[in-house]
Amino acid sequence: MARRLREAVADGRLPAGTRLPASRVLAAELGVSRGVVTDAYRRLAEAGQVAGRGRGGTVVVALAPAAVPAAAPARPAPALFRDDPDPEVFDQLRATPARIDLTPGVPDLAAFPRAAWLRGERAVLDGLAAADLGYGDVRGTPALRQAVAHWLARNRGIRADPEEVLVVAGTAQALALLGRALGRAGITEVAVEDPGSLGARQHLAHWLAATPPVPVDAEGIRVDALRATGAPAVLLTPAHQYPTGVVLGGDRRRELLRWADEGGLVIEDDYDAEHRYDRPPVPALRAELPGRVCYAGSTSKLLAPALRTGWLLVPPPLRAAVLDAKRFADLGNPVLPQLVLARLMESGELERHLRLLRRRHRRRRDAMIAAIRTHLPTATVHGAAAGLHLMLTLPEHLGCSDVELATAALARGVKVQPLSWHARLPYPPGLVLGYAAVPPGDLAEGIAVLGELVRRAGTGGGAPGARPAPA
Repeated sequence: MARRLREAVADGRLPAGTRLPASRVLAAELGVSRGVVTDAYRRLAEAGQVAGRGRGGTVVVALAPAAVPAAAPARPAPALFRDDPDPEVFDQLRATPARIDLTPGVPDLAAFPRAAWLRGERAVLDGLAAADLGYGDVRGTPALRQAVAHWLARNRGIRADPEEVLVVAGTAQALALLGRALGRAGITEVAVEDPGSLGARQHLAHWLAATPPVPVDAEGIRVDALRATGAPAVLLTPAHQYPTGVVLGGDRRRELLRWADEGGLVIEDDYDAEHRYDRPPVPALRAELPGRVCYAGSTSKLLAPALRTGWLLVPPPLRAAVLDAKRFADLGNPVLPQLVLARLMESGELERHLRLLRRRHRRRRDAMIAAIRTHLPTATVHGAAAGLHLMLTLPEHLGCSDVELATAALARGVKVQPLSWHARLPYPPGLVLGYAAVPPGDLAEGIAVLGELVRRAGTGGGAPGARPAPA
């Protein structure tokens, strides 16, 4: 239905200003549930083609080109995908339009609790004194630091005093602050998981001299290989390793904690630990060895990346240097969003929102896995029990690199990330696919395009629309 409506807008059958039928009326005329119609209208609203006007109904507000059908000839794609992506690649990728965006790491942004946020904002403003609008504590508002301490105790098993909590502008800033503080302490090398997040590695590499890769297997990071690097610190995603999705196993966990207890420093990126579907929660490493673990979390996967709000816990020896780095970076996060977030955390609104997201994300994950079984039966799915993304590994005899496959997919309007972006050590070709922000119908359509490209590559035809990666 959404596709037909987009086509009607594009070819002028529904010109700008047209009022669409009420969802109940159209559902009755077509013999479908009202939810089908409201979901189709929502998709067009997210694309900026229609807008709700209250009692004025849903109105067409902008023209847009019709969606490219799956069998349409490939169009040239921007030269985004290359074997050695530079730091600007994520900005370029976000700015590149796609019919179906399977970029990993984004929750269902359409589910953002706008009503609860507005209620919280009004309540905060009603009780705000004039003095509260001045420069605040560089560590963050006391209300949010206390709310975060309570949240971590309830959800991650971490006992932290609010005085230990530093409010930051997301995990990206947490890594930047740690990079500066570690450099001042003479630590210029932080090991990273491999495969591991390209973005996180780039942030650390901006501040530090080296980020040696350490292989990850079915039990998580290989601590023997970590020891072999000689690195004094390591960045980890132990609750849901990015991108493989493995959980740090019990024996491996104890081995890592012994390494840390002997003087190693762990930076724990707990980026999406709250999103789990088929397994019990895993306690944070910070809960077991607070004196050797820096812990970073954020609202980017809980609410929206646009809030740019996160939290950082660091051991006492690093605390002053990290606080100095924060002070000279920005004098602290904006106060009003902190107070609203604190209210959502302490009132239970954030837990209710998380329960809603888990149900919705699980349905979308199941839809993606079902589509993969149908259209990509030779692919292996990793990390399905939790998180917001799946990792696929593809047969070695694919016939093209995963960079070429991602390029070809973008030419067909489907945006994905090649697995090789996140691996420096030898690893099978694959893709990293986000599902949380995409409706089930679009997920199935996007996976069908990928399946067609893989089949063509497997028959020796190469990935349609693929071009060699730039040197």
